Amino acid sequence: MVSACSMAVDFGGIKMRNPVGVASGTFGFGEQFEPFFDVGETLGSVTCKGCSAVPWQGNPAPRLAELPSGLMNAVGLQNPGIRALVSEHGEYLRGLEERGCRVIVQAAGHSVSEYVEAVELYEELMPYASGIELNVSCPNVDAGGAAMGSTPEGAAGVVRAVRDRTSRPLIVKMAPVSPAEVARACEAAGADALSLINTIPGMAIDVRTRRSRVSRPTAGVSGPAIHAIAVRMVWEAAQACALPICGIGGIECADDAAEMVLAGASCVAVGTANLSNPMAAAEVAAGLAEWAASQGAASIDELRGGFIW
Repeated sequence: MVSACSMAVDFGGIKMRNPVGVASGTFGFGEQFEPFFDVGETLGSVTCKGCSAVPWQGNPAPRLAELPSGLMNAVGLQNPGIRALVSEHGEYLRGLEERGCRVIVQAAGHSVSEYVEAVELYEELMPYASGIELNVSCPNVDAGGAAMGSTPEGAAGVVRAVRDRTSRPLIVKMAPVSPAEVARACEAAGADALSLINTIPGMAIDVRTRRSRVSRPTAGVSGPAIHAIAVRMVWEAAQACALPICGIGGIECADDAAEMVLAGASCVAVGTANLSNPMAAAEVAAGLAEWAASQGAASIDELRGGFIW
């Protein structure tokens, strides 16, 4: 008989019952998935769709294109704004927290001042959320459209600007560039944890029309196609800093999640798989617990960073 393994983890001060959550933008605000499984009793955390201080319309259609092993999206972080999030979903999200499923809200912005405004609104309107994730992959309008977190200086600048606006754990959702350097910069700036990776820029051309398959020339690629890259970047960030890491990228099954843990992730988030299999996160949570127990570990923490080379 295989002994049970404790799956509880501490993610930068956020204490989760298990290390499996969902990636922002792929799970709505949680309640959309309640018809499929009991979210509050099954997952360790839910990271809400990213929101800004004011609503964003996002990009025009078409915004999604299926790829042979993933998905390309040019949604452009369409969101209703933080006030509407609280008005429409706040009661449900508060209930998730009360049931033991940690709620992580995500702040989006096109400038440092917009991140500050978003964090201040979360502080005012959602004091029950366990942590705030900063999506530093948003285009920086003050720097010609480059991602806010595409450099160590840019990512650290956002963290420093909002650090004294909240006492809650701050998580940085890193752009998929220079993971070691950006991780160290975020750690020095006062981040409590990291999430990586975000989507990787790619292109898909309709050879009949000679136009992009989405409304922009490039868009973010996610899903199994980027999994191996994500595992590598998680490992590089884990080697470079002491911050706990949430591994994201192409996780479809428990083995995918286990790879992230062995690479150094404290927890994982299921993303694109939720769109094709609404039970994906629940299945990963159950399977990861079985894997950890089969390794003879008393705690999932014993397996973190266990990659042998």
